[in-house]
Amino acid sequence: MFLHRHVLTKPSSFLLLRHLSNSAAAVLHHHELPDLPPLTYLPGFPHPNPKHDETILAIPRAISGKNISEKERKVGRVPSIVFEQEDGQHGGNKRLISVRTNQIKKLVKHLGESFFLSRLFELEVRNDFESEEIVEKVRVLPRKLHIKASTDIPLNVTFIRAPSNALLKVDVPLVFIGEDVSPGLKKGASLNTIKRTVKYLCPADIIPPYIEVDLSELDVGQKLVMGDLIVHPALKLIQSREEPVCKIMGQRVSETQPKKSK
Repeated sequence: MFLHRHVLTKPSSFLLLRHLSNSAAAVLHHHELPDLPPLTYLPGFPHPNPKHDETILAIPRAISGKNISEKERKVGRVPSIVFEQEDGQHGGNKRLISVRTNQIKKLVKHLGESFFLSRLFELEVRNDFESEEIVEKVRVLPRKLHIKASTDIPLNVTFIRAPSNALLKVDVPLVFIGEDVSPGLKKGASLNTIKRTVKYLCPADIIPPYIEVDLSELDVGQKLVMGDLIVHPALKLIQSREEPVCKIMGQRVSETQPKKSK
């Protein structure tokens, strides 16, 4: 199957990041970018909607533990943690915090869980929620979110600091487009969605809110793999390029054959 790929002009900084081998990436100290010009979102690629920009407020939390966490939840707070990125996923310099349950609940409801976990936020840590004194103000990426089963109440949330020089591992959500013109779907076939997120190593300044998966040229029996996805050239795929994302599945023989009259 021939897939049309957009031709992009790649500045030198994009080329460097695009062709970093696994071994080269490993020697970048704490997964930080080298001293390069700032990266920006490119025209034609998804970028965060500013209407969802919001500062998450937090207060320090002295100690952790099951009992402390339960007390925090009873007063409308979510026990949380914010830490430095070290290998793009785990880190140190941890600060125990608590955030407002209603604020996290609202953001997750508006964005969706996977989109919440791929979006940057400003985090302000204050001595208390009504205080004007800011203990720490930092840009963060939500790393993990634990929601109570059968409810939409957040129980825990983990944030990772996201300075401009950070390279972060992000499970980027997939958005499928072109269903209305897909040759296979127009024939009555069905879409088998295999992946709903794909993991990339992303420069913090250009983490995509989602990646579009174009189905407009797919016919029955054809599929798209991770290597087919068109993304910003500075993003590094850290899963197999051959791993399938979706496939157009034909109807079963029993569904296509006319029923015999009795």
